[in-house]
Amino acid sequence: MKTQVAIIGGGPSGLLLAQLLSTVGVESIVLERQTKDYVLGRIRAGVLEQGLVRMLEEAGCADRLHAEGHVHDGALISYGDEDFRIDFKGLVDASVVVYGQTEVTRDLYDAREKAGGQILFNVEHVQIHGADGDSPYVTFDIDGQAQRIDCNFIAGCDGFHGVSRQAIPLSVRREYEKIYPFGWLGVLSETPPVHDELIYANSKRGFALCSMRSDHLSRYYIQCSLSESPSDWTDAAFWEELKRRIPTDMAEKLVTGPSIEKSIAPLRSFVTEPMRWGRLFLCGDAAHIVPPTGAKGLNTAASDVHYLFQGLKAFYLKGSTAGIDSYSAKALRRVWKVERFSWWFSSLLHRYPDQSEFDLKMQLAELDFLRSNHAAQLAMAENYVGLPY
Repeated sequence: MKTQVAIIGGGPSGLLLAQLLSTVGVESIVLERQTKDYVLGRIRAGVLEQGLVRMLEEAGCADRLHAEGHVHDGALISYGDEDFRIDFKGLVDASVVVYGQTEVTRDLYDAREKAGGQILFNVEHVQIHGADGDSPYVTFDIDGQAQRIDCNFIAGCDGFHGVSRQAIPLSVRREYEKIYPFGWLGVLSETPPVHDELIYANSKRGFALCSMRSDHLSRYYIQCSLSESPSDWTDAAFWEELKRRIPTDMAEKLVTGPSIEKSIAPLRSFVTEPMRWGRLFLCGDAAHIVPPTGAKGLNTAASDVHYLFQGLKAFYLKGSTAGIDSYSAKALRRVWKVERFSWWFSSLLHRYPDQSEFDLKMQLAELDFLRSNHAAQLAMAENYVGLPY
């Protein structure tokens, strides 16, 4: 097989890149190691920055998002029984859209299938060859049969555990990582959201987040120990703990119900440099991971796709290599700013096992400063709705 761009990973970033490339006549083949049903069964966050919304519009995949997504002009932050609102619309004249990542992926699959885009599922033993030369290719197996794709470029959109990052020699890449000493226990329930915007809660018992997927589907999280298991928590125990961590008036109107999904996610900050090696480009979780605080994972992958798409577009339409040559530097400049925001927001809201009384006072002072200072709120709003590309 031959194509112009081989894309490893059939999640939202790989699919979005493929769809955008097709709008300018650039061919691609997407390789996905799982089945389509498996990919669409993964539960992920769904707060979309303005930049990602515009990219989905450019890709022709935003109709259902605009029809079913929930526009949020702000978010609530609470500490104890105190709370205040960050007014995104008033501060920076921008909003975010709550629309599940699974639905984004579904829309992108539908678009690729409608366009006749080639997606290969159940691929195994993927290997990248010749990425540092002029003739890269990818080998893999499907149903025990060896396959090969020759291409001009390879986009590694295959996540933290994928093969793409590992294809860059250790002598070339450098990795930076912070592991947080806690996780998030998340519950999905067929209940109405407790509030029409997200609530980020700092409490003496630990962090909590009240989120949603729709008017009748809610997603809630509480900070927990990494040693715990979802099976350690009954639904009743989860709801009672959540109520202890959010303001009393919110707890009193919280509608509870059976969980339809329950899981624990560890928190990690991770970046690898560079994000380009020869004709191989890393996108999304293959290159970086952020804590879920602020929902930056998918959105940061989208900014990578933006830079790579613009670079490949200029290469194929104008013969310019400037965009692909500057891809890694441009992407990483934004990545590190997003990492800073996610680290700061996580530090603001969570309880750390080694926090002293002084540290706790500083955390409360930071919250009070954010509550009362316009410039601090402006900076947060700018980061939350999405830094410019």
